[in-house]
Amino acid sequence: MLLLAKFAGIAVIVWFYLTAKEKGENPVKWVIIGVMGYWIAWWAIHLTVVAALTGLFAKNFTAIFIIAQLPALGAIAATFFVRKKLLADAAKEIG
Repeated sequence: MLLLAKFAGIAVIVWFYLTAKEKGENPVKWVIIGVMGYWIAWWAIHLTVVAALTGLFAKNFTAIFIIAQLPALGAIAATFFVRKKLLADAAKEIG
């Protein structure tokens, strides 16, 4: 796993924990949901997109390095939508 993916995973933990505390929700539940969403999205993108594109650019290190970052970026986008859904659910409970 690449360093960007690990740092992003830790950032997701902190992001979801702080958001849950701010909204008065259960932080452990939010962290588990956020991390699971991140890693499931990461693996799905890694196994589909990266596996397919790596063979096309086998001799170009720069292209492979950029392609290898795609799962982390896609997983960050996925966690944004997971967080948005959790915030909407928290707003429904309050209102």
